[in-house]
Amino acid sequence: MSKRNLARIAVFSGSNFGRGEDYRAAAAELGREIARRKMEIVYGGTHKGLMGVVADSALAAGGSVHGVITERLLGKGHLHPGLTSHEVSAHMRARKARMADCADAFVALPGGIGTLEELAEIWTLNQLGDMDKPLGLLDTAGYWRPFMGFIDHMIAEGFLPGAHRGSIVVEADPSRMIEALAAAEAITVPKWM
Repeated sequence: MSKRNLARIAVFSGSNFGRGEDYRAAAAELGREIARRKMEIVYGGTHKGLMGVVADSALAAGGSVHGVITERLLGKGHLHPGLTSHEVSAHMRARKARMADCADAFVALPGGIGTLEELAEIWTLNQLGDMDKPLGLLDTAGYWRPFMGFIDHMIAEGFLPGAHRGSIVVEADPSRMIEALAAAEAITVPKWM
C-alpha cells in the first residue's frame, strides 16, 4: 500500500471555542503539526473560534495557511489578517466547493452545524465516488463519539453498509490523524445494500 501525498489539508472547525481548554489545545496542536510537516492548511479564512486557533498556531510555527472566506463574512470583518493567502467566494456553497478542490484531505475538529454539514458533504462525495480524498474527525475529549454512535445506528438499521464506517478516520492525536489520512484507502463497497 502506498501513502497518499498530502500537501494541503482542509480543516473544518467551530467558529466558537467550545467549553474548556481541551478544544483550543487540540486545535493549536493540529495547526503546529500540519506546519511541522510542511503541509498547507486550507480553511474558512476567519480569525474566529477554533478556526482562528488552528490558523494562528500554524502561522506561528512557520506554516502556510490559505483562507477561503465568503463575501458576507469578509464584509463583517471576519477575515484573519495574517494569512499566507486568501480568496473570496460569493457564498457558502462556492466556498465549500473551492475548499474541496484545493485540499488533498480533510480534518473536522469539534464544531457546530456548519462543521457537521461540511464533513457530511465530503463523506458523501467520497461514498459516491465523486472524490477520493480522506476525511478524519479529530476526536478531542470524545467529542465525536456520539456522532459515531449515530453512524453505528445507521448501520444497524440498514441505512449504511458497515464498511463505510471505516472510510472516516477517528483519532484524538493530530500526528496519528495525519498518518492515518495518508494511509487511507478508498472504500469500494457500494453504498446501496
